[in-house]
Amino acid sequence: MQSMTGFGRGSATWEGLVINVELSSVNRRNLETSFNLPKEWQALERPLANAIRERLQRGKVHTVLNVDVAEGNNALAWDGAAVDASLSKLHKLADRVGSAWPPDVDTLFRLVLQHRVDADLPSAEEAEPYAMEAVRAALDAITQMRNAEGEALQRDLADRVDRLRACWNEIKSVGDQTLPNYRQALLDRLRQAGLELELEDERVLKEVAIFADRIDVTEEITRLDSHLAQFKETLYTAGQDGVIGRKLEFIVQEIHREFNTIGSKANNLAVTKQVIEAKNEIERIREQVQNVE
Repeated sequence: MQSMTGFGRGSATWEGLVINVELSSVNRRNLETSFNLPKEWQALERPLANAIRERLQRGKVHTVLNVDVAEGNNALAWDGAAVDASLSKLHKLADRVGSAWPPDVDTLFRLVLQHRVDADLPSAEEAEPYAMEAVRAALDAITQMRNAEGEALQRDLADRVDRLRACWNEIKSVGDQTLPNYRQALLDRLRQAGLELELEDERVLKEVAIFADRIDVTEEITRLDSHLAQFKETLYTAGQDGVIGRKLEFIVQEIHREFNTIGSKANNLAVTKQVIEAKNEIERIREQVQNVE
């Protein structure tokens, strides 16, 4: 199981250049890609996007590609005329405000960087194999991180589903006492009202039957049992292309539906308490499932 949150970095060296790629991803319902590339290499967006789609199925993935000069090839070139002009303007400004201005090394270096002349980058077509090498390395790194995050999510979700199972067990156990308790309470109220009716009286039986039908959650309990088991099984079973997030989202929706129905039918304080606990846990599960690929 993979998380949709991750970060990866990769690089490749070519022709005295170092191509650095950083990938970052956050959760999205589908796969979305965005790019920050040198203007000369905008044509690389499509092949890089295809490479990402081969490895990742969901999430918003942002790609930043930077080009640096390899060590040993970092000779600095600058526009001398532009540097001289800037120095002249700064000197005149210092004279005008009456301030001594001896240009130190730091100031000179800043001016050189400001007027640096970079050689044109090679064409996108020439750079593509090396950019792809860097992207694949970054994909390896981000996949490793997403897998690690996925394992943590898997453990957390399994624990939370176990808590839902505990709520289910309690509801099933306590719910069995709802009808007998109601029947006894009905007879007690009738006697307090001076109506000495027996349990076998047709009117009592009819009232008890109507109540039993209204609070019957047998179907919900059965379906909930199945949904909880299916969620746990899905956690440890990779779906098509390893993507299980959407399936988990659907199962959580069904689990919530069953607990909600049980809560609306419940005429038992203990059952209501368990339903509230379950709904709180379901909200936490929903938040976590949003991060599952």
